[in-house]
Amino acid sequence: MDVTDLRIALFTGNYNYVRDGANQALNRLVEFLLRRGAAVRIYSPTVKKPAFPANGDLVSVPSVAVPRRAEYRAPIMLPPSVKRDILRFQPNMFHVASPELLGHRAVTLARRLDVPVVASVHTRFETYFRYYGLAFLEPLVVAGLRRFYRRCDAIFAPSESMAQLLREQRMNFDVGIWTRGIDREIFNPGRRDPAWRRSLGIGDDVPVIGFAGRLVMEKGLDVFSDSIDRLEQRQVRHQVLVVGEGPARNWFEKRLPNAIFVGFQRGGDVGRAIASMDMLFNPSMTETFGNVTLEAMAVGIPVVAAIATGSQSLVDDGRTGRLIRGGAINAYADALAYYCTDAEARRAAGAAGASVSGRYGWDEINEALIVSYLRIIRQHATGGRLPRSSPVP
Repeated sequence: MDVTDLRIALFTGNYNYVRDGANQALNRLVEFLLRRGAAVRIYSPTVKKPAFPANGDLVSVPSVAVPRRAEYRAPIMLPPSVKRDILRFQPNMFHVASPELLGHRAVTLARRLDVPVVASVHTRFETYFRYYGLAFLEPLVVAGLRRFYRRCDAIFAPSESMAQLLREQRMNFDVGIWTRGIDREIFNPGRRDPAWRRSLGIGDDVPVIGFAGRLVMEKGLDVFSDSIDRLEQRQVRHQVLVVGEGPARNWFEKRLPNAIFVGFQRGGDVGRAIASMDMLFNPSMTETFGNVTLEAMAVGIPVVAAIATGSQSLVDDGRTGRLIRGGAINAYADALAYYCTDAEARRAAGAAGASVSGRYGWDEINEALIVSYLRIIRQHATGGRLPRSSPVP
């Protein structure tokens, strides 16, 4: 069997209706699989006006708006018409990208059809409850995720640090790596644009602290704001630049009245915006990889980030940026002040980050996943099954 024999059924709760790092990675994977001669069919909720065009054949599944987060859709079932479509497609691999109802139904169907199924892990769902006052539910969520991922033949993490966490949590006995790549046409140091900065009222000698991503509380917006407050109390010269949109924008704007918000940027514009920062501040604890961290490294700026599963695999503390534990506001402020006041330190860390980012090419990364697909199919066909789970944790 080779790549042209692959028939992949991909299931995800969000393929293209809201743009994020996870679904952009999935779309790049599908484009690569199709280019290599594989057949792919995607099953996901859809909307009339998606954030971007979908790569591949996209089949809509029934969904409802998520309460209090209406921009997201929750799949509610795998109806008979979609099951018939899957049977006609005759997949030899199921790939599940999110552990909600659609993912559970897909795994059950794969098991009934005796087709191997893999899951990719894109975010730390269990940590989200901390931001809604429900941290006590985290052990239950971890147990539910373990039950889901243990039913898969293998799971894939976007970073080695996340893979190690999944092993420690006993999520599966076969944990691989499907990391993320970088588009060097968009993200490179040459995208820096002093004229664009000036058009926003930012002087050439003013250090810019950037935030890039969806404006949701799970991204650590409270920690970001508190750290900026501490910088202002210390009278450290800086300018905050926020790139992105989301339901928490109004709160974030009021919390940071002196920041410049440029909204959502796409293509070369987002590369220009990140390259025109002087450092990226990413305090999110929910990232499994942190695409924006890699993008910042590729454009040659230092990254100040939380010690989280994604950032630990990317940021070399003290060399390409700084890693800070949890909500240590003073430590974040110390790191930001260091880069704000030392231009040579910024240059050195940015150059080191740009060098490290050279290891991440999309085609090489997706080719490695294809190799894993083929290995899992062979293993499944020869009777390789997961061992039964012990009843003792």
